[in-house]
Amino acid sequence: MAKLYFRYGAMSSSKTAQAIMVKYNYHERGQNALLIKPAVDTRDGVHTVRSRCGLSDTCVLFHEVPWQEVYAHKYDCLIVDEAQFLTRDEVFKLIDAVDNHNIPVICYGLRADFKGEFFEGSHYLMALADTIEEIKTICWCGRKAIMNARLDGRGGITREGDQVVLGADDKYVGLCRKHWSEGRLGPEGDEAQGRRGE
Repeated sequence: MAKLYFRYGAMSSSKTAQAIMVKYNYHERGQNALLIKPAVDTRDGVHTVRSRCGLSDTCVLFHEVPWQEVYAHKYDCLIVDEAQFLTRDEVFKLIDAVDNHNIPVICYGLRADFKGEFFEGSHYLMALADTIEEIKTICWCGRKAIMNARLDGRGGITREGDQVVLGADDKYVGLCRKHWSEGRLGPEGDEAQGRRGE
């Protein structure tokens, strides 16, 4: 039976690279996977997904998905990048593909925004996905990064502004909860060395 997967991680945890590799693996085995992203994500171009490590691939926007071809099993898997930007209705459309058409769906995205609050897509994916997996990355201190801090452009972080502001390392950084709460983007002297790996 097909499943709905939500693979989430903080900024810079290789979510997009993994999505591209999953598509590649399907194609390498003679199967067809469709890479999708929400229309709001135009950071790398309209029909492109690009990872920080340089991998890129073509995709379709969610509203361009050829659903009749999906239902006819032209695709063996749907892969969604930046899934936090999905709407509730789009998540339920993916659930329909899984439950009523037996098409596996793998979603990659953030769990929470820069304020520590759910995006609409991640809210429903966390509530309804069959399998939820964390993609781990680390904070500057060596702890697991679970928060997404938005850079304020002046050497600090901000907790004000619109929920969606597109950007990558130029606008966001993954931090552990402690350093996100403190607003600390790096060590402040040698005393930080003693905390590495805690």
